[in-house]
Amino acid sequence: MSTRASRLVGTGRGRWSAIVVIIALVVSVPVVSVLVAAVGAGRPALPGDLGEMVLTTVLLLAAVGAGTAVLGVGLAWLVTAYEFPGRRLFSWMLVLPLAMPAYVLGFLFLSTFGPAGMPARGARALAGGSGVVELLSGPIGAPIVLTLTLYPYVYLLARASFRGQGQATWDAARMLGASPWRAFRQVLLPLARPALAGGLAVVMMETLTDFATVQYFGVRTVSVGVYLTWKGTFDFASAAQLSVLVLVFAVMVLTVERILRGGARYDSRGGHRPPAAPHVLTGAGRWWAFAAAGSVLAVGFVLPVLQLVWWAVKSTLADSSALSTSRFATNLTNSAVMAALAALACVTLALLLTHGVRMTGGRLARSAAQLTTFGYAVPGAVIGIGVLVAFAALDRWLEAWGVPGGTGLVVTGSVIGILVSYVVRFLAPAYQAVDASFTAISPSVTNSAFSLGASPVRVLRRVHLPLSRSGIAVALVLVAVDAVKELPLVLLLRPFGFTTVSVWVYELANENFWEQAALPALLIVALAIVPVWFLVRQVRLAEPHKQVIS
Repeated sequence: MSTRASRLVGTGRGRWSAIVVIIALVVSVPVVSVLVAAVGAGRPALPGDLGEMVLTTVLLLAAVGAGTAVLGVGLAWLVTAYEFPGRRLFSWMLVLPLAMPAYVLGFLFLSTFGPAGMPARGARALAGGSGVVELLSGPIGAPIVLTLTLYPYVYLLARASFRGQGQATWDAARMLGASPWRAFRQVLLPLARPALAGGLAVVMMETLTDFATVQYFGVRTVSVGVYLTWKGTFDFASAAQLSVLVLVFAVMVLTVERILRGGARYDSRGGHRPPAAPHVLTGAGRWWAFAAAGSVLAVGFVLPVLQLVWWAVKSTLADSSALSTSRFATNLTNSAVMAALAALACVTLALLLTHGVRMTGGRLARSAAQLTTFGYAVPGAVIGIGVLVAFAALDRWLEAWGVPGGTGLVVTGSVIGILVSYVVRFLAPAYQAVDASFTAISPSVTNSAFSLGASPVRVLRRVHLPLSRSGIAVALVLVAVDAVKELPLVLLLRPFGFTTVSVWVYELANENFWEQAALPALLIVALAIVPVWFLVRQVRLAEPHKQVIS
């Protein structure tokens, strides 16, 4: 929307600007509360192994970052630059590991490489010890599992960047005498640096947030420390200060991302350029390429899903009442209700934000709306502790004003606290999806409605809502599936006796009841495929013509 159109639409509608600012302030309260609580806490008792936790976190971030960069960039270049059997299929199927939550793949990995797994038993029978297999079930397993589930973030952006550079860039480098490897390393890869930095930043944030997977492998990061401090001692001050440390890591990740971008912009000034035609591999090379892509897909998605299906069928046949138990129905209902409430709340706020920005068109409203997306870049442990700290402060304020007990347990003793944290965490994808659909609505349509005497509320109800239905549907699905998969926030904030499917899987896997965890884990994976399908639609672009290189 142009500046001129924005000003015309926004004339005299300051109330909508206020609505946007208020939503932004409310959403940012948990993060601000953590900072305030940490500053005012003095010197609480922090864990004695804090230094070890910090070092472990740094090493884990470095290992997962390096692993996803190598895997994501390598696979993106493979399916973009070369033609081999199954390339078209792999180009979108390599995104599927995104649907496999790390805490699900983690217990599947442990069941294979743990002491009771077939590789360990075979190693003990042959050599008297499991050697490397034991290492895989220890700290080394955590970065491997996280890499296998998170590399698609880098893969997607790297592939889009390689395709966008076009044939001309590759041809220019080759005409100047560069070998294929040198052209890729010194020309194409630097041009893809902004995209790779963005993908790696998402990977780092997801790694920083995770604590279920790393606990399986005995890795104690700062996020794990936040959870154990809160659940073990209920010490607000210590948990808040550890949460600030997690937030510092998040800021460092975003800073590194800006450094990797180098402050530069890489864009095409010559209009749209067709993507480079893939080179046809011949001989053994084509099958090596097939094996490389196929092995990653098999280990990251296909084999884990088959294992879950086998365990689910086996456990159901052994106990046919598993599906009809009240616990399964209750946990599934809890997840469904929380996902539906979170989706409705996030999409409602996203609609108010997007409509408010369109009504005002001012810089203040746009900046405030962007501020609401910050929660998606904040680790879940920080948001969870922030919600607790914020409502504890609200209780004290209400008691000071004569309200006995403040909010009592209405918030922290119910699912309201979880719902608030979901809104803070998942408002960003809802806003992005709704805003994208609003962008497609011409400002002239909105102005025409105003010229006919429609109020802003009527424009929202009769014009913007019908024209943005597709974006709203996407936002509802994305938030709902993210809420079903979410684990850290529920573990931190759930009231006594409240369990979702994700928490149920975590508890069963933590107690090594892997077969019983298969059915709910399979349900999570099936639901998670839905947003991945939306990503696949973006990946399955028209393929260029083949080019045979002699």
